[in-house]
Amino acid sequence: MAQIHETDAMDCRACGRQERASEGYPCTTCGTFICLICTFQGVIQCAKCRGEPIPAPPVPPAANA
Repeated sequence: MAQIHETDAMDCRACGRQERASEGYPCTTCGTFICLICTFQGVIQCAKCRGEPIPAPPVPPAANA
């Protein structure tokens, strides 16, 4: 029987990272998701509400070869 793989990840609208939906706060203006890391850094609005372009997700570091 196939297993169901659910994910509760959301894209942070301030930095572009994908984080668990339960680990973040809403933008104070529009309510979109902002991750905990951004919140700890004092970000309270998403990039769109701050008038900045929405960032692309960060690229993971390359594996050492």
